[in-house]
Amino acid sequence: MKRVLVTGGAGGIGAAICRAFAQDGCQIAVHYHHSETRAQALCAELEERYRVTARAYGADIADSKAVGAMFDQIERDGGGLDVLVCNAGIAQQKLFTDITDEDWRRMTAVDLDGVFYCCREALRRFMIPAHSGAICTVSSMWGRVGASCEVHYSAAKAGVIGLTKALAKEVGLSGVRVNCVAPGVIMTDMMKGFDAQTVAALKEEAALNALGTPEDVAEAVRFLCSKKARFITGQVLGVDGGFL
Repeated sequence: MKRVLVTGGAGGIGAAICRAFAQDGCQIAVHYHHSETRAQALCAELEERYRVTARAYGADIADSKAVGAMFDQIERDGGGLDVLVCNAGIAQQKLFTDITDEDWRRMTAVDLDGVFYCCREALRRFMIPAHSGAICTVSSMWGRVGASCEVHYSAAKAGVIGLTKALAKEVGLSGVRVNCVAPGVIMTDMMKGFDAQTVAALKEEAALNALGTPEDVAEAVRFLCSKKARFITGQVLGVDGGFL
């Protein structure tokens, strides 16, 4: 039975990823930062619906010590880790000249540093010693091509892509695969601030004339972490409906 950690597991995409792995009978570690109530509710749902073990773990992934403490607890609670999904992230829209030092530091700390901290702990504690494992990072289509008024977000997500490709080369001989998904416009709570006209315009930008769902991203992540993708590593899979 695989053991899976999903960072940002209480959010829309994260919860869908947790459900996808639970459907396969995996034990789920649901990471959260501020959303403890939602994380605990998701764990209860996973255990009742899929008859798997699910536990919630709180940490600010921008803090390496907090990440270390989270992995300490995961280790105490049952041993190893077979799959790591680095999904946690934040976003912000601002003119480049209005981005403050704190905006920049927080964005890169959560969206890029957090991936580094979690991958480092998972690899040295579990995956490299076991000579086995799969990591999937979550970037964005804006990490591939950049977005106006989201320079700090685009830069952090581009860093995730670079980290993924480089890390895949380094740990391949240790039996670990590292891939990335780059979602496009996904209908989550973050989209609630957009009016109907904006949503319609975004749909028209995609080749499929549709916006994605959290489940679309979850299925891509599940595939990349499965045995079906055993010969795939260092890749970036766009889940964007042909937006790019």
